[in-house]
Amino acid sequence: MADKIIVVAGPTASGKTALGIELALQYNGEIVSADSMQVYRGMDIGTAKATAEERAQVPHHMLDVAEPWEDYSVARYVSQAEDCCRDIISRGKLPVIVGGTGLYIDSLISGRDFAAVDSDLGLRERLGREYDELGGEELHRRLASIDPERAAKLPPSDKRRIVRALEIYELTGMTITEHDEYTRSLPPRFEAAPVHLGFKDRSLLYERIDRRVDIMVEQGLFKEVEGLLGRGLSPDCTAMQAIGYKEAAQAILGDMIPQEAVALIKLRSRRYAKRQLTWFKRDASALHIDWEKEPDFEYARALSTKFFHDRGIS
Repeated sequence: MADKIIVVAGPTASGKTALGIELALQYNGEIVSADSMQVYRGMDIGTAKATAEERAQVPHHMLDVAEPWEDYSVARYVSQAEDCCRDIISRGKLPVIVGGTGLYIDSLISGRDFAAVDSDLGLRERLGREYDELGGEELHRRLASIDPERAAKLPPSDKRRIVRALEIYELTGMTITEHDEYTRSLPPRFEAAPVHLGFKDRSLLYERIDRRVDIMVEQGLFKEVEGLLGRGLSPDCTAMQAIGYKEAAQAILGDMIPQEAVALIKLRSRRYAKRQLTWFKRDASALHIDWEKEPDFEYARALSTKFFHDRGIS
């Protein structure tokens, strides 16, 4: 049977960090972050990374594990986060996964083996060059000849997924359709007890997001981004595409005024939260807690305690 873990997930500004800390304290746990941008060093304010005070309450893992100029992948996250979880469990404690990046969470829990298909960057670059030189239609035809089912789902303009499908075929000998079916059949790495947070009135979540952005700006978001650019970080790198960083960089570089950047950060953050809600709502196995006006952690702990007990966590 797979080792048990707790998951606290939800959109930005939904109270994940606070509830995660409370549950970690209650269950002798340690927190493993599941946020695709909190992995980067020097990106603290705009990612709402746990503060020094919060980290002093409970050990936090998977923060500051990559430089902002690196292209961090879900495969790398799963490898590092699994190691963290195994270490926590070996010490008799409970991993508490906390974050809003659904793909990271789902990939960590699942049994998917990334090692065989994420190890050849040279191949990916070669296929990318072939796509650029020969055209999307040609590589789409190549994909259709080996995996017509997947090719039918992708337009020739979808470079990333076409290249990925061809890469997997060359590395494994399996089509991506076959590979996906195989990985879905694998047992999960962990037995998860997921708690997903939200608000009954979505407008209240959006108000919290707007307030959080204002606080980030007051705390020095623009200075943080200016410092990253001053270190030579390209505004086009993966880390700088994060909401908050991209817009602040555009303002610093003169492409818009700061007030426009702040308004755009709020808009894009609300849109991202909507996508997060959609992602997490589809998990019927989770305990879904929708706050009334503000997070009620005592209520959440009461619900969670029974939920976890029913899943063998006490």
